[in-house]
Amino acid sequence: MNVLFWLRQDLRLSDNLALKAALSAHPKTVTFLYVLPKSLGSASRWWLHHSLKAFDASLQQYGHRLFLSNAPEEEIILRLVAQKNIQALYCTQRHEPALAAADALLFQKLRTVGVSLEAYPGYLLHNPEKVLTGQGKPYQKYTPFWKASSSGLTESVLKQWLSKAPSALPPSLSWHQEKNIITVDQLDTWQLCPRHPNWALGFEKTWIPGEVSAQKRLLNFIKNPIQQYATQRDFPGNASGTSRLSPHLHFGEISPHRIYHTALSQPVEETYLKELVWREFSYHLLHHFKALPEQPLNPLFKHFPWHSDKKSWTAWTKGETGYPIVDAGMRELWTTGWMHNRVRMIVASFLVKDLFIPWQSGAEWFLDTLVDADLASNSASWQWVAGCGADAAPYFRIFNPTLQGKKFDPEGTYVKRWIPELAHVSPSEIHEPWVSNLNIRHKYPKPIVDHAVARDKALHYYQQIKQLASK
Repeated sequence: MNVLFWLRQDLRLSDNLALKAALSAHPKTVTFLYVLPKSLGSASRWWLHHSLKAFDASLQQYGHRLFLSNAPEEEIILRLVAQKNIQALYCTQRHEPALAAADALLFQKLRTVGVSLEAYPGYLLHNPEKVLTGQGKPYQKYTPFWKASSSGLTESVLKQWLSKAPSALPPSLSWHQEKNIITVDQLDTWQLCPRHPNWALGFEKTWIPGEVSAQKRLLNFIKNPIQQYATQRDFPGNASGTSRLSPHLHFGEISPHRIYHTALSQPVEETYLKELVWREFSYHLLHHFKALPEQPLNPLFKHFPWHSDKKSWTAWTKGETGYPIVDAGMRELWTTGWMHNRVRMIVASFLVKDLFIPWQSGAEWFLDTLVDADLASNSASWQWVAGCGADAAPYFRIFNPTLQGKKFDPEGTYVKRWIPELAHVSPSEIHEPWVSNLNIRHKYPKPIVDHAVARDKALHYYQQIKQLASK
């Protein structure tokens, strides 16, 4: 039996349930194929380039190569199945609505032509449609969802999902001369990485994509920081306060089961586990509310009086708002393709509740610039900050960027790292340099908006939404 193993968001050899099942079927050949997704953000394209190279390097240890195609998924897979006498296809399930719908159509066509097909779970801890309330409805509050979904996640249950990389692989079919098929040797032709200019130089200093790197990062994290996660995760100046596993997890270089199982084996508080399950909750919402990336879950927010201000938008994207903690976050994002989670909330709140620019615009920017850009988590998190999503932040919770900076970056460590203009400003002044005109002396921009004024305006807008709800 010739098996096609279609890689998607599971670029790993260990803890891969679909691969384990494929090899258990004792195939004559197994050929690995990755098809380029239609839509990827710029930062994600950089990560994918290096992740594919890392996976191919792992396959070469078995005498295999990874085959790549940028043709439409359905077109290339149906053609290869017909031309190469493929009898079975194995893959890991996808959960974004558009991708899941495309899978359903393709799988139906494959079964029609006699291909045995198996799509296995593994990208999430739970199937998004399986965790429901007692009334059989989707959850819209996180805490009940956390309790329902985490109750069965014991070490013994999770261990069943874990497996080592295979000791050997059956031979692969050769597709070197096939139309629209390349190997990693020709990956540069896809131009996934920026060239002129190469704005990803900071990425290269920050990240090493791939399964091996993901496992090392997890092991380094559990040595000490994970026990202090609940207290250290909110301080962006602490480089080791978070795991930074999110991009590895998004591309499937490490499984959520491996991370959760490892965390359970440590004396860790629930806080870290809850962060992992927030990802599950996000996919749960996206599955049941497919318009989540575009439409507010609370329909009343369709009436919010959003502004269109190109000058303010540009200042936000470039990290030139005049609020140090906001600008540090946006510059970290531009330099590394990542941003500390506490700062993500601060910059998102500033965009939505100080500048009144639609949350959808911020969500799109993050999808393009984050290496861990994830449609479900990104959409759910932006709606949470905007106050229009599931279990959303109360409308009156408007982050004060100055106070947030003083509280979570008291010495200015984080701000100084990303805003060199303020590197020599004292901790007592660094979060409000305009008070002593330090921004002028250090060539740092003045605040583009008065937060106190913006806060009053935001409260007025949100009060209008609240009044609509009562009618």
